[in-house]
Amino acid sequence: MADRVFAEIGERIRAQRRKLGMTQEDVAEILGISATYYGEIERGNRKITVERLLLLRDRLDLDLNYLLTGEIIRGKELVEAFRDCPKSKVLLVDQIIRCLALLCQKDETVSWDTNS
Repeated sequence: MADRVFAEIGERIRAQRRKLGMTQEDVAEILGISATYYGEIERGNRKITVERLLLLRDRLDLDLNYLLTGEIIRGKELVEAFRDCPKSKVLLVDQIIRCLALLCQKDETVSWDTNS
């Protein structure tokens, strides 16, 4: 099962890399590893460290929950995720989401297709 999990993580990393128009060499350089080793990560033949996952999260704009599970947090799940947070933090997140929504309303190229 663990091998399948790493293969799925590799598939999601590959999809984001391609979406960003990056080569395997580009991402390998970010991670400080060889392109060959990185290719093995994408194919699920090598395991990726937590440190490298965090680098990918930051540099490839990947959500860790999606990267690890393939799931995107929505609606009730989002509320549940913030259930134990202090009210001040929840209000800050609410303001950020509202600002992002306004930006998206002004950008007609934003896709709301949640199946991709």
